[in-house]
Amino acid sequence: MIRRLLLPCLLPALLAQSVFTPGTQPFIRYQAPVIALTHVRVIDGTGAPAVEDQTVVIRQGRIAAIGTMAAPEGALVVDLKGHTVIPGLVGMHEHLFYPSRPGVPLYTEHALSFPRLYLASGVTTARTAGTLEPVTDLNTKKLIDAGRMPGPKMLITVGYLEGPGSFAVQMPELKTPEDARAFVDYWSSQGAHSFKAYMNISRAALKAAIDAAHARGKQLTGHLCSVGFREAAAMGIDNLEHGILTDVEHLPAKQPDLCLPGGGQIAEGETQRAIIADLVARKVAITSTLAVFEVAPPLQQRFLDVLAPHAALNYLAARDRISPEGLRNAALRVEKEQAFERAFVAAGGLLVAGCDPTGNGSAMAGFGDQRNIVLLVAAGFTPLEAIRIATLNGAKLLKLDAEIGSLAVGKAADIAVIEGDPSRRIADIENVRFVFKDGIGYDSAKLLESVKGRVGIH
Repeated sequence: MIRRLLLPCLLPALLAQSVFTPGTQPFIRYQAPVIALTHVRVIDGTGAPAVEDQTVVIRQGRIAAIGTMAAPEGALVVDLKGHTVIPGLVGMHEHLFYPSRPGVPLYTEHALSFPRLYLASGVTTARTAGTLEPVTDLNTKKLIDAGRMPGPKMLITVGYLEGPGSFAVQMPELKTPEDARAFVDYWSSQGAHSFKAYMNISRAALKAAIDAAHARGKQLTGHLCSVGFREAAAMGIDNLEHGILTDVEHLPAKQPDLCLPGGGQIAEGETQRAIIADLVARKVAITSTLAVFEVAPPLQQRFLDVLAPHAALNYLAARDRISPEGLRNAALRVEKEQAFERAFVAAGGLLVAGCDPTGNGSAMAGFGDQRNIVLLVAAGFTPLEAIRIATLNGAKLLKLDAEIGSLAVGKAADIAVIEGDPSRRIADIENVRFVFKDGIGYDSAKLLESVKGRVGIH
């Protein structure tokens, strides 16, 4: 009875609260109609050189001016001497799930911690590139869009479009082209942004899925094995994940519609050049996920801090079991993928980037996006080129480059503020201090503090 009496009294007060209360407001650092970021270094995401001592004016969530002008009267002024602004990262291979326990083919959904990790790390747009809990991902996007929880702009790639034989029990088994079409049609009706094909899909099912997705104006990407890169490109696939390390169509033992166990030798030389030429001619983009192939990257305290105790113990134990030979083989695979990505871009291919926080658990949501940029520079790209790959290139593939992906007047104010100068020292890309999404500035430290000890749980 008391509860019934209280609810009518509380309801008007609750409705009167800001849309950013209470789930988001604690993490907001800057919010005003007009904000001026002064004395800041600007890297605009196009590959152009950094410009020193600039003012970036944000008005009603959009970039109103960039230059040497004074801050507008009445603006909230943020002095950023010693800092750099870059476009918010456009993460093209993100997930909201993470490995649960060693040897168990289950992946725990992280709808609380991962959106915060992405945003804190500078990711303002995230294409999920596959989900094991489509309804959870779609509803998480709705909560973020409504301002009820912090996170990037989520583009939900519903999948996986998988055939029989998946390693994960959370994936469906699509056996026929009709299954694939029905999958695409249903999840399109539920709000899917795009789709992802996986390792055991048949050629017939993949072709049906691509055609169904395109008929609805949606893209389809793939982490393939049973179907080769050039086969998928001929069918009209838009994007391929991970790069040359996952393509086995050139191997003599390859059979149609079957994924070779354990993969095989990486295509090199003239074979690789022919694959690249075909992909470029058919305008198939490649997603770089270099960070997920590292089996033992530099171990950072921030990584351990966000892990739940059991998840940290599981990860460290697995890391200790890696043999010296395993480390050498993993490093060689990363080097070969880096060489492929350089050659792909040199041939005119569109390279985008993402984290893929699955695999052995080394690539953490958000942190892995930053690490991927560092590895792109290690691959031979300049810092400015690597930042472009992780920002504007992704926006172009998504056909959102008129709105996001670079810093320009009229675009959405999606901006990562970094202490230091990543154009000279790419490791500074990890020093994200706060992040603007549609002109609202979020405190990275508070977001990270809120997820300490949570990864591995939720």
